Amino acid sequence: MSSETYENRIKRMRMRSWRRGMKEMDIVMGGYADARLQSMTEAQLDAWDALLNESDPDLLAWITGQQETPAALLELISDVAEFARQA
Repeated sequence: MSSETYENRIKRMRMRSWRRGMKEMDIVMGGYADARLQSMTEAQLDAWDALLNESDPDLLAWITGQQETPAALLELISDVAEFARQA
């Protein structure tokens, strides 16, 4: 079990969302994190934390539909893509 507090976890994930490496992914992932992290369940936070370990080229291809999204990430990637379309 991690000793990281909820507040520190949110801050860490928000920072990692905004500092991806590709400006396009900074905007998409950072904007999504700002809008959604505070209201996520623990399971959703775990999924987002895992998603942050994926490479930017893969994330971009999944979000834009250029590549098929892995089944385990489909729900979250679909939500991120919908968010990006509305932004």
